[in-house]
Amino acid sequence: MKIWVNGALHTAEGALVSVLDHGLTVGDGIFETVKTVQGRPFALTRHLDRLSRSARGLGLPEPDLDEVRRACAAVLDANPVELGRLRITYTGGLSPLGSDRGEAGPTLVVAVGGTKRRPDTTAAITVPWTRNERGAVTGLKTTSYAENVVALARARERGASEALFANTVGALCEGTGSNVFVVLDGELHTPPLASGCLAGITRALTAEWCGAHETDLPLDVLERADEIFLTSTLRDVQAVHRLDDRQLPAAPGPVTTKAMRVFEERAGADLDP
Repeated sequence: MKIWVNGALHTAEGALVSVLDHGLTVGDGIFETVKTVQGRPFALTRHLDRLSRSARGLGLPEPDLDEVRRACAAVLDANPVELGRLRITYTGGLSPLGSDRGEAGPTLVVAVGGTKRRPDTTAAITVPWTRNERGAVTGLKTTSYAENVVALARARERGASEALFANTVGALCEGTGSNVFVVLDGELHTPPLASGCLAGITRALTAEWCGAHETDLPLDVLERADEIFLTSTLRDVQAVHRLDDRQLPAAPGPVTTKAMRVFEERAGADLDP
């Protein structure tokens, strides 16, 4: 495996970042996960736009997107995979211990690994912890993922692949690494960005291509929704067949099935929509 670190490709053994990097010591960093198909990234422009938005939100220097594109191309050329997970990580760089940033400049790491196509359906749970829709890093894709690690471990213990959060006012928000859609009376809905959810790339494309409504939804909508599905870079559109103890035996339902088909067709026709 070859990994890009700060301007060059290195072997996995030689791809080193300082133990004093701010991304390690205090989680001061951002990242993007990009699906790759036969060595080509999907929706890379949208991912890089979000990388820049997250950098501005954290007060990190604006990333050099031309360099990031070069890094992605070099990593994909050096590591051929049929279906891949391309990870772009951008941190505050070498810094003193503590929350203050140093002057050394940011760290850029790009790596790719192979992955498998997701199942058409999955199980999910709700968790008692909340997303803060008014926090300083709300809506930013940061490397501070410990909250998601804890929630996802809870989901795994219960035979599920995702955990869903409400926000501080009890509205449905998002998963640990996915956005959520529900079908009510034949219409497709997803929480608005004001709920505190991440502006998911797959979420935006699904809403655009399938005509979803952005709607404030209480968490208990999951108990009565006709259909539920998740979206993310590696899930695309994935139906939920079990939510906590509730079975949705018809999953994927008709609206979800159509969304899966539309997404696959539109994404296959344009790798950078």
